[in-house]
Amino acid sequence: MTKITATDSSDFLYQQMAERFEHLIMTGVLKTGDKLPSVRALSEEQGISLSTAFRTYCELEKKGMIEARTKSGYYVCYRKRHLIPAPIESKPVTDPARISVDDMIAQVYQHRSDEEMTQLALATPALELLPQSKLNKALAEALRKHPASCLNYEEVQGNRLLRTQIARYAVSGGITVTENEVVTTHGCVDALMICLRAVTVPGDTVAIDSPTYFGIFSVLQGLGLKALQIPTHPVSGLDLDYLENALKTVRIAACLFVPTFNNPTGSCLSDEHKRQLVNLLAHHEVPLIEDDIYGELYFGKQRPRTCKSFDQNGLVMLCTSVSKTLAPGYRVGWCLPGRFLPNVLNQKRMTAVSSTTVTQLAVGLFFENGRFDLHMRNLRKALHTQCLQYSRAISEYFPADSKMTNPQGGYVLWLEMNQSVNAYELFQTALRHKISIAPGQIFSTDGRFSNYFRLSFGRPFDGQIADGLRKLGSLIQ
Repeated sequence: MTKITATDSSDFLYQQMAERFEHLIMTGVLKTGDKLPSVRALSEEQGISLSTAFRTYCELEKKGMIEARTKSGYYVCYRKRHLIPAPIESKPVTDPARISVDDMIAQVYQHRSDEEMTQLALATPALELLPQSKLNKALAEALRKHPASCLNYEEVQGNRLLRTQIARYAVSGGITVTENEVVTTHGCVDALMICLRAVTVPGDTVAIDSPTYFGIFSVLQGLGLKALQIPTHPVSGLDLDYLENALKTVRIAACLFVPTFNNPTGSCLSDEHKRQLVNLLAHHEVPLIEDDIYGELYFGKQRPRTCKSFDQNGLVMLCTSVSKTLAPGYRVGWCLPGRFLPNVLNQKRMTAVSSTTVTQLAVGLFFENGRFDLHMRNLRKALHTQCLQYSRAISEYFPADSKMTNPQGGYVLWLEMNQSVNAYELFQTALRHKISIAPGQIFSTDGRFSNYFRLSFGRPFDGQIADGLRKLGSLIQ
């Protein structure tokens, strides 16, 4: 193997070594069963210390890529047998439909607090992955520094420190804005709702991904809007040709898409396709509400660009929050509404007056102190490792004809089973065994994806997760 040298001071050498081995394994250069050099041989071959060589193998073991065999050495154990993308839905609905939110969604949420449940349904970070003590310090600092101990109403547009920090961090997604172009909200769903209210009226049609996050259906239903489902490929994302044809035949008031690490498929539009999407909608003067809540959860070296970064006309309204990255319970979100800023501020003024003072300031201080960057590096690394561990277990325990996505970010795996499997029936059966999954039917307005389901890898892989996946595989069989 070519000698590896440290090229990036932000990465430890053992991590670079592990990434190189991981690439060789994922591309098939190193195959399952291949024996790796001993720790001492790797140390001598690469000119690194024994401890660095050992940590390299520990990192790969933790990701489930290799295994140590007593008195024999290290071997590749990763199998990519089932890591193939689920096919795109072949028969999209052409007519906009009024939203019907099924009882299944309520049942999925009903069990999220059950501590005995093996929780594979919810796309949220485990508490042990969040910086609880540091956030507590940020809260205490916010109360101490604020002249009124955070008892007063915040500005309608949001806490100024937080908005300044948001504008600074927006650069990572290719966006250049000032704090005066940011509006804070009570989480991402609140941002989506405010933006929709700013550009639609009841009865309008909104184009959405299919499949997509089921909470979007509730938002559209609550606003009296109709949904036009645009097919989404589980790897490449939104079908732009289908959308282009739909724009010619249907009056679409707005689009609400999750272009980066879509929930539930994990798909990500390429930067070029994002540019094409923005240009297409600009040509038709259709606003795009971009749900970018998973954008920071990338596994690669660089954050994917946002659609907002290609916006030249102020038609893209980016929405996100810290609910998937830092503090779900803080309910701190925001939007970059472009030319619709006055409309959005008016909608927020009517519905919420202002956002919570103390949590906004705490998150702003957390950002300002540089703690968010460090936390995100650790979180992305943990999620990538968990994704590989869950995928390996699924490929081992699930039927041979199972299909599964291989996401490059986010929290979820999208699985397709044999046509004979009904995901809702599997969901009910799994609940009796204290396992919670998200059946595919809840990710469309018409109960499609009946043999699909979503699994979250937000919780660190342990014995309970392994047992749950093993049991789930046997139930599918």
